[in-house]
Amino acid sequence: MSIEDVIMEGLVFKGKKDKPKEEEKVKTKAKKATYIRGQHGSGAAKMKADIRKKRAGRHKK
Repeated sequence: MSIEDVIMEGLVFKGKKDKPKEEEKVKTKAKKATYIRGQHGSGAAKMKADIRKKRAGRHKK
C-alpha cells in the first residue's frame, strides 16, 4: 500500500482471532457466600463482612 492509498481509503485493522472456547464453567456465588458468612455461618463473620463493606465504601462519594 502506498501512502496515497492509505490517505484516500484508510487503514483496516482486523481484530484478534478468537480462540476456541473450552468447557463452559458453572458460575456460582459459593465463594462469595463463604467469605460473607464464614466457614460455619457464624454471626461474627457476618459482622466482620459488614465492617469490611462499610470500610470499602468510605472513600466513595
